[in-house]
Amino acid sequence: MKKTDYDDMLKLENQLCFPLYAAARRVTGLYTPYLKELGLTYTQYIVFLVLWEQDGVPVGELGKRLYLDNGTLSPLLKKLEASGYLTRSRDGADERVVTVLLTQKGRELKEQAKEIPQKVGACVHLEQSDAAALYTLLYELLKGGES
Repeated sequence: MKKTDYDDMLKLENQLCFPLYAAARRVTGLYTPYLKELGLTYTQYIVFLVLWEQDGVPVGELGKRLYLDNGTLSPLLKKLEASGYLTRSRDGADERVVTVLLTQKGRELKEQAKEIPQKVGACVHLEQSDAAALYTLLYELLKGGES
């Protein structure tokens, strides 16, 4: 390969990672004002999305669903537990398994958050078909990293 080919490969505009990164930051940022009202970060919010869908999730499964490692997830869960939103308990059959359960306060938060997807969706200016195609492509990209 010629030097100019390498130079072109290293241009920001030729990197798939950059528009993914920038778009993710922009979309995640759209959530900030709504989540701030609830005292949540985006990462805390997506933990709740999983738990509102299925309460009583093992920490390992929660990490897999959210593509988060234990180093990120554990302090986040500890903080949410200290705030009274959830509890963590060890499985009686296998002490290594920690299950996350919502408290009443955590379940009530769902009602306060119910309009967030619609409010954020109104700020994302994509046709429904384009949004659906992007969603499919992004999950294909995520699956490609699984072994």
